[in-house]
Amino acid sequence: MGPRLARPIGSLHPGCFALVMATGIVSIACHLAGLEPAAWVLFRVNEVAYVLLWALTLARLVGFTPRLLADFADPARGPGFLTMVAGTSVLGRQLVLLGGDESAGRVLGVLATLLWVVILYGFLAAVILRAEKPEPGRWVNGAWLLAVVATQSVPLAWMGVGRPLFEPVEQVAFLMLAFHLAGYLLYLAIICLILLQFIGFRVEPELLTPPYWINMGAMAITTLTGTVLVKLAPDSAVLGSVRPFLEGLTVFAWSVATWWIPLLVILFAWRHLPGRVRPRYEAQYWSMVFPLGMYSVCTYQLGQVTGVGLVQPVSQAFAYAGLLAWAAGFAGLLHSIRSQLTASPAPWEAEVLRGLRQ
Repeated sequence: MGPRLARPIGSLHPGCFALVMATGIVSIACHLAGLEPAAWVLFRVNEVAYVLLWALTLARLVGFTPRLLADFADPARGPGFLTMVAGTSVLGRQLVLLGGDESAGRVLGVLATLLWVVILYGFLAAVILRAEKPEPGRWVNGAWLLAVVATQSVPLAWMGVGRPLFEPVEQVAFLMLAFHLAGYLLYLAIICLILLQFIGFRVEPELLTPPYWINMGAMAITTLTGTVLVKLAPDSAVLGSVRPFLEGLTVFAWSVATWWIPLLVILFAWRHLPGRVRPRYEAQYWSMVFPLGMYSVCTYQLGQVTGVGLVQPVSQAFAYAGLLAWAAGFAGLLHSIRSQLTASPAPWEAEVLRGLRQ
């Protein structure tokens, strides 16, 4: 491993699969908005990005194990690993919806489920049993809501076109409902802690990071999962028995996601203007792109389920917004990669390289 590769591998952000999440959902949003060329380009980019990020993650696991394990148990950085779950699920949806490949969708659906079990419970156990606790007002951040995104993404990974990818359908529908409802519990628990920190403690501009957009994105993917379950209700006894309840919850989730948007715009305008935090590319940026694409997709599907045409122009507008945000982020990513490959190795990188050579 040369010094030019050691830098990007050793410093790989735990939330790097947010790139796959964002690229995949913006691709689907473009597909629904009729922007087929953009949807297919993003689809192919996402396939490459997914394979590459897995290769880098495995290389980091082998070559920089202590750093990876430290990130996993870190309350601030650990939730980022849940992007592996959501990224796998979103790519699975792309393969089914755009590629028509249900076999690959099943494989990624199983992988997403296994990753969800290992990462979510492993992270929570590591944080609960951690001897050193965060200072008051720094308990959680927006990335913690990736627990909701990952949980809601699993039922989506099990879904084909109009029917589940797995049999027996009734049992799978029950499990999809269970994941969906568990996602609501996680959101209520985590968002209360975030709001407590927002209101009860001083908010520093540099701590108001892009993952706080998941405050909205978590409810957007919850809305999408709800619309999928509502569509399945006519063919499922268990879902049919709770259909009115599901419809009400789904509209509630969309309303909460919509409520967050103006407040997040205000908070991030304050971060960059009075707070004077310069906009620059970072891996967490994709946690801002993903909610834009997800809001477009969930709004489109909500309009399909409810028959309310008023929301369709909103979906279209957010598809364009998500595409523009993705293009800006991808340009920043390329610049960041170039900078890391041309920079001199840091002291810790040189030490690791000496160890690997020995």
